[in-house]
Amino acid sequence: MFLDIIYSTFGAIFLITGFVGCLLPIIPGPPLALLGLIIAYFSSFSVITGNTLIYSSIVVAVVTIIDFVAPLIFAKKFGGTKYGLYGATLGLIVGIFFGPFGVIGGPFIGAFAGELLRNIRDTKKAFKSAWATFIGFLFGSGIKLITVGALIWVYVGSFF
Repeated sequence: MFLDIIYSTFGAIFLITGFVGCLLPIIPGPPLALLGLIIAYFSSFSVITGNTLIYSSIVVAVVTIIDFVAPLIFAKKFGGTKYGLYGATLGLIVGIFFGPFGVIGGPFIGAFAGELLRNIRDTKKAFKSAWATFIGFLFGSGIKLITVGALIWVYVGSFF
């Protein structure tokens, strides 16, 4: 009984940390949320099945790969560079301190600044590639949020 409470509590903590990790690039959101689901599996309070864990693991692996590749694909398609990607990541980290608008605008501003550092003369090209990097970043973050939201839904639903 006591261990069931511990498993359920730590499962919830990892799921919440995974959700936060969808917005912070230094925290691997979906893998942490999956770990929370795996921990909760061992609680007799939940009815999470082994098949659910297998399917969830596959989805998390695919989403993690897409999250890594999507900004690269979007940036390359529109002429972006690694400077824009680094700038977007740095912009997000700084943007966290400015609330929701910082989290949304920070990656774009950072990508734009990164592209300008690479090619100072061409602001139009820097804007275009920053926009593409930003869209790729939002796409990756969006699929992570949806995935972790689904894992949280499975966790909560497993208790009822």
